[in-house]
Amino acid sequence: MTFLPEFMKISGKGGILDKMMHGLTQPFFTKHQEEECSVDLHDTRGVGIRIEKLNKFFGEKHVLEDIDLEILPGETFSIIGPSGTGKSVLLKHIVKLLSPDSGEVFIDNHPVFNPTDSEPPNYRYSMVFQSSALFNSLTVGENVGLWLREKRICKESVIRQIIREKLALVGLEGLEGLRTAELSGGMKKRVAIARSLAMNPDLILYDEPTAELDPINTDELANTIIKLKQSTNNTTVIVTHDLNFALYISDRIAMISGGRIEAIGTPAEIKASDNPVVRGFIYTTTKGIK
Repeated sequence: MTFLPEFMKISGKGGILDKMMHGLTQPFFTKHQEEECSVDLHDTRGVGIRIEKLNKFFGEKHVLEDIDLEILPGETFSIIGPSGTGKSVLLKHIVKLLSPDSGEVFIDNHPVFNPTDSEPPNYRYSMVFQSSALFNSLTVGENVGLWLREKRICKESVIRQIIREKLALVGLEGLEGLRTAELSGGMKKRVAIARSLAMNPDLILYDEPTAELDPINTDELANTIIKLKQSTNNTTVIVTHDLNFALYISDRIAMISGGRIEAIGTPAEIKASDNPVVRGFIYTTTKGIK
């Protein structure tokens, strides 16, 4: 895909990044020229998410059916299930990229789709897309600092420091000048994570982060996410069909199938589930679980 259509699709007016930026809370974009940064980018907190009776139709297809789910502040929560069962659709409702036909999503007890407060809730979120959504015409550093520069969040010297810090967190220290064409698939994923971390989100979401990665890069990505949790307090939500990845990194897991939540529990509880749908997904000859 050429640069211009990709840029318009993701960052242009009405594009995904544009919607995500409008989903961020207002204090993040307040300008105070006398300060190095207009917000404190060193302070994070985990947010709680509660989903109640969420329903979504695409035409006659009932994609999400009466979804009830609670994600605790600060936990790493994975949503697993076969392809085409509504996992990514559910994730996009959390960040308001899609609207439900009925039901509600609450973040820190604030309703997302039918807000009752005059002031927006004070949290920041970011999303790591399945495709990584990097811009080929920009360097690694320019990709990571994109939002900060577009919204003039910090002075240039501070932005460069943030870029260095976030790349170091994902194991890419000193690679600011590389072009995206010079990166492996695993490195692109880590650059996308660094870009999301640049705004120091309270909530970070991953849509199929292991897609198109080989086992070695998948393992590196899993360890990167685990190490990040040791240095931040944010809530992490991951959608994946990669069972072993989810079992390795998650505090809790929800299994979704046919648009319904089949089970919720710790990795050990999910592996021990008697639910036939869950067992059918877990105990297959290709997953190597005995």
